[in-house]
Amino acid sequence: MKLRPKQKAFAEEYVKLGNATKAALNAGYSKKTAAETGSENLKKPHIKTYINQLMAEIESHKIMDAQEALQLLTRIARGEEKETVVVSTQFDVDTIEKEADLKTRIAAAKEILKRYPDSDELLKAQVRRAVADAEIAETKAKEIKKVEHHEDGTLVVDDLGGVNDDNEG
Repeated sequence: MKLRPKQKAFAEEYVKLGNATKAALNAGYSKKTAAETGSENLKKPHIKTYINQLMAEIESHKIMDAQEALQLLTRIARGEEKETVVVSTQFDVDTIEKEADLKTRIAAAKEILKRYPDSDELLKAQVRRAVADAEIAETKAKEIKKVEHHEDGTLVVDDLGGVNDDNEG
């Protein structure tokens, strides 16, 4: 069913305002019937459908898609994306444009790599390193617990990371 001009105007105003009565008034309905007409219009399927279409258009423009997100990450990683930073000088406050710091650029590059199949080797290497670090920490914790059970519980850690009992050395 095709919308009449007032119904179309009502739907467009409703999307802007979120208020059925005000939308009805702005669309040209009378003051006496604006509240009732607005409420009724929201119940009509063809008007609801048009409102939903308008809302979907608005939302699709507000939310970035995957390609836009990757483009932003790429600009950050390359140092092309600038941010405005407020700095205070001796006499005044000034703003400067600055590129992302190295840590942020590396993080952006990692985010990009996650989205490509060739990055599997990098991810596997990172997982292997995390597992190795966890095993090392676990082994050190076990060694420390063993030493603490000795007579005086004194603990000496040498510069190689080993654990020695104070009485041995």
